[in-house]
Amino acid sequence: MENDNLEPEFQEDQVLHEHFSFTADPGQEPLRVDKYLMNRVENATRNKIQKAAKEGCIYVNDVVVKSNYKVKGGDTVRVLFGHPPPENLLVGEDLPLDIVYEDESLILVNKAAGMVVHPGHGNYSGTLINALMFHFENLPKNEQHRPGLVHRIDKDTSGLLVIAKTEAVMTHLSKQFFDKTSKRKYHALVWGDVKEDSGTIEGNIGRHPKNRLQMTVFEGDEAGKPAITHFRVLERLGYVTFLECELETGRTHQIRAHMKHIGHTLFNDERYGGDAILKGTSFTKYKQFVDNCFKLISRQALHAKTLGFEHPSTGKWMEFDSEIPSDLKNALDKWRQYAVHKNL
Repeated sequence: MENDNLEPEFQEDQVLHEHFSFTADPGQEPLRVDKYLMNRVENATRNKIQKAAKEGCIYVNDVVVKSNYKVKGGDTVRVLFGHPPPENLLVGEDLPLDIVYEDESLILVNKAAGMVVHPGHGNYSGTLINALMFHFENLPKNEQHRPGLVHRIDKDTSGLLVIAKTEAVMTHLSKQFFDKTSKRKYHALVWGDVKEDSGTIEGNIGRHPKNRLQMTVFEGDEAGKPAITHFRVLERLGYVTFLECELETGRTHQIRAHMKHIGHTLFNDERYGGDAILKGTSFTKYKQFVDNCFKLISRQALHAKTLGFEHPSTGKWMEFDSEIPSDLKNALDKWRQYAVHKNL
């Protein structure tokens, strides 16, 4: 591998790509992470490794570390950048696609939870892009060289995505997302009783300064990018609330970061701490109940339910709605039963 991979060049809203990953042997004596990587990345220089650490590109156990961090036995050391490794070549793969609508201009797909949208972060196959490249020829590439992609949703978020078939359609759709004229509504199950029936969350979103795999909300306008999320309560279920969230902007992890910011982390959102009991009692039966709910939906409880936009070719408004997936529906039903029993 070329040591040029150790050039940090990511931005706040970019997806991070895994270039290197090592797990220290159980008998590893404490060793500075820059020296540890020097011994494992062929032709790497200490200056480039230290520069990568300074830029926040080196992680140990998913937490950003400085170059003087001492690697210990069992530690997982990863190097993440905003650009994909040069050896990553996109190839088509015969993967199933749930196509909701298709014409000569665009494709609308209902992405299943667990499918990565585009290669990166150690996922270089099995993605939506790999599937699209197999099923459709000559899709246009966006600025990140991703075929057909106009917007994205997280790996463990289910729901609707629109794919462009031509450059003109991609430009038209991208402008609608940028101008905030498209409609994007999500359904989310969050921890806690959201007191307001509806509201708006505003706050700049950027990468967490210590954990670069998380996004966070910054006070003021000095950091991050502006983000606006509107929410409406659909159901109150005791220690959790079922919401509809409408995006005015489209930042990475926007709903996940905004909901955590106001104290209502998404249910079972492992990256943001929602996989712990954040609201409720400490009784053993309640803990078992929540654990059973976690088993029903083993991901963050977020679904991209509604997508609306002006068709780039006809000019007509198109709006699509998707069914709530079974894992979220089952978790909701269980909480509904609990809420009824709790209020008896």
